[in-house]
Amino acid sequence: MARWNSAFDLATMTGHAFQCLVTDAELSASLAAVHTVLRSGGRFAFETRHPQARAWEGWNPSAASDLVDSAGRALRLWHETESVSGEVVTFTGTTAAADGTVLRVDRTRLRFLDEVVLDAFLADAGFVVEARYGDWDGGPVTGTSREIITIARRR
Repeated sequence: MARWNSAFDLATMTGHAFQCLVTDAELSASLAAVHTVLRSGGRFAFETRHPQARAWEGWNPSAASDLVDSAGRALRLWHETESVSGEVVTFTGTTAAADGTVLRVDRTRLRFLDEVVLDAFLADAGFVVEARYGDWDGGPVTGTSREIITIARRR
């Protein structure tokens, strides 16, 4: 097994994947692993949905998306929130044929961390926040931001 000790200048995590780290142990272990592979001063860039935007409140079948997959099949996708327990939201994602026939249902849990909690995890793992954005245009995090986009530097 290869050991990537202090080998990289940049690590990224996209597609809100950071939110899949639901437990404190998962989050701490992942941040420790990222810290290990980065050189001193290396950066970790990732994004997470801002909990204040309460994105899960819009996850319901009435917000379905229609698309065509790579095989040319018309599909309908939607999410439904099952529960919210503290920072953790449990929901299902349904993929159906255009006629409504359900093809697949996936159950997922995501963790919605605010900046204070997020920054504490980063600091404990040996990171300092270098930059933070509240949208994909580079705007600041505000009271209406839907994203927390973070660039953290390894100390």
